[in-house]
Amino acid sequence: MSSHREAPEIAKDPVADSSDLYAFVSPDKRDTVTLIANYVPLQLPSGGPNFFEFGDDVRYEIHIDNDGDGRPDVTYRFEFTTEITNPNSFLYNTGPIDSLDSENWNRRQFYSLTRVADGREHRLAHKLPCPPCNVGPLSTPKYSELVRQATYSLSTGERVFAGQRADGFFVDLGAIFDLGTLRPFQQLHVAGKKIFKAEGEPVNATDRMNVHSIAVQVPLGRVRRSANRYGAGDRASVIGVWTSASRRQVRVLGDRGAADTATGPFTQVSRLGNPLFNEVIVPMSKKDLWNSLPPSEDKRFAQFVEQPELAALLPALYPDVFPNLDKLSKARKARADLVAILLTGIPAGLIDGFTNTTGDVQADMLRLNTAIPPTRQPDRFGVLGGDLAGFPNGRRVGDDVVSIALRAIAGVTVPLVDKTFRPDAAAAAVTPGLSAADVTAPFLGNFPYLGTPYDGFNNPPSVAS
Repeated sequence: MSSHREAPEIAKDPVADSSDLYAFVSPDKRDTVTLIANYVPLQLPSGGPNFFEFGDDVRYEIHIDNDGDGRPDVTYRFEFTTEITNPNSFLYNTGPIDSLDSENWNRRQFYSLTRVADGREHRLAHKLPCPPCNVGPLSTPKYSELVRQATYSLSTGERVFAGQRADGFFVDLGAIFDLGTLRPFQQLHVAGKKIFKAEGEPVNATDRMNVHSIAVQVPLGRVRRSANRYGAGDRASVIGVWTSASRRQVRVLGDRGAADTATGPFTQVSRLGNPLFNEVIVPMSKKDLWNSLPPSEDKRFAQFVEQPELAALLPALYPDVFPNLDKLSKARKARADLVAILLTGIPAGLIDGFTNTTGDVQADMLRLNTAIPPTRQPDRFGVLGGDLAGFPNGRRVGDDVVSIALRAIAGVTVPLVDKTFRPDAAAAAVTPGLSAADVTAPFLGNFPYLGTPYDGFNNPPSVAS
């Protein structure tokens, strides 16, 4: 739901579909920022013999805006190629894969990494191998070692990884898209009260699913613009981050086994900044358009942030639970709090000791104040929980972005810009009821942070286990 199958056209093209984006000051290396973009969502771990992979015909990029214009100042570009070792075998591997150059591994992927800055392209690495998918205990018996081999420290200061990881996003997709049901409050739902007598247990629909991640850990000096100081209140400390996927404009299908041909300039088919933006804010008729545009054009969608459909739906779906939100929505007053959170960043003076504004340009980006250090004991509710190092100040892998977004839309953040508004009591409690504890694969304490991907042999769990 963060951005899994969020638009009609990209839902047909999962290889180019960006599902989650993370940006945070690295807790184990505080002079760097970690950027992670996930693609190819909702992977069934046992999906062989053609296991999941990046697209050789897709250009994957992570963009950084450090001057607030909604345009990239620094871009990290990942481009992939695939090689088949044994053209006469149908198998992904013919024995255990114990190294990245194992002769048993039949379908290998490599990538080049290019840094684009100041109008110039600099190739940082060429033909770095990805790890294989996590097939099972016989095929990939020491998977963590393969990941270690596939994590590279570059001479320019970056660390980089590209490959399969466990999906760390937690969301009750089945309930939310069943007429906006929140299982902890299902008995209060306008339709649910007819069939539910009590609250229900939430289900993490993305648990035991995998994704493919591109991840880069970058020294702060290579993402910030030049400035005399980088304090928590200085604009130069704030960066905006988004990811995109692009394809060639023309594709000619080969006939009778001939290879397809792609030509022409690259055109963007997917992007992601804030979680849930295209998923929940942008209406169905404009989702594909949004995916094709840069953040600098997001003023076109500001009206949907100012008057989000979900803010009007919550009082309708849960009668008498959100009376103050209902009045606010019917008054048609623009939600300046959501505009700040999603489109401009939060200016100084609204939250003590915090700002992540990038200026007046309205652009959907993850905004990260890089001068705010990581928290020793992170609060999953981020800034709403008093933890200024969490979402919407960037996004960490364990942040409960669904609950944070729901609470903001329900009115919790309105008093930041309107002291006379009193949020409904339920607004601060609304949640699908999930947390990082509902992700089976534990997050890592260091790069690339997302957990070990689920293997196909053990997932889903067998009856015997």
